[in-house]
Amino acid sequence: MPEMQSPKLAKPKPGPSTVRFLDIAEIRDDTVVLKDGTLRAVVLVSSINFALKSEDEQEAIISAYVSFLNSLEHPIEVVIQSRKLNIDSYMSQLVQKEREQTNDLLRAQIADYRAFIKDLVELGEIMNKRFYIVVPFDPFTAKNKSFWTRLREILSPGVAIKLRDKQFQERKDGLELRLNRILGGLESMGLSAAVLNTQTLIELYYSVYNPTVGETQKLGDIEKLQVEI
Repeated sequence: MPEMQSPKLAKPKPGPSTVRFLDIAEIRDDTVVLKDGTLRAVVLVSSINFALKSEDEQEAIISAYVSFLNSLEHPIEVVIQSRKLNIDSYMSQLVQKEREQTNDLLRAQIADYRAFIKDLVELGEIMNKRFYIVVPFDPFTAKNKSFWTRLREILSPGVAIKLRDKQFQERKDGLELRLNRILGGLESMGLSAAVLNTQTLIELYYSVYNPTVGETQKLGDIEKLQVEI
């Protein structure tokens, strides 16, 4: 049968969506639901300059950290994200301020400051570090379930992908209990922590899986997003 279109003009068929290859089934109610039915919460944690603390303060932090580790009854994951600091928007603002400045002296100072920042960035890469703690919840380890019930859930991952509202809420309640203990332990060390909501979770994973595109194409409001799976 003759071809209806030249192979050179034919467009390649789109491949499968990358979403199919991710472990994430959905992100809802400030929670990441994996395809195996387990849940994840992500906590953004501040940092402290341990070297600048006094000896007594350092000992208190170490003691609180040891107590925090001993109180854990489940695994956690500590993630450190390093990204090159993007100051393009800041530099654009300086250029705009320089153009709008009517005072010659202030305009010259802004130009000198802009040149200093540019040279500083070119001399060495300025990295922005963020610290996260990933808190898991595995419903299949619940002791009140029989062996056959847990086996049926494991062998039927499709059931776990779209959790029923009641089932999801029960698992989320267990996750929140863990979160409260984690937040209390971090506070005892003088650290500030915030649980990522749905919007920030999607933005985080978007930047992780699209590091280059994420710098130039920002996500909008999740209520306006339409994703085909």
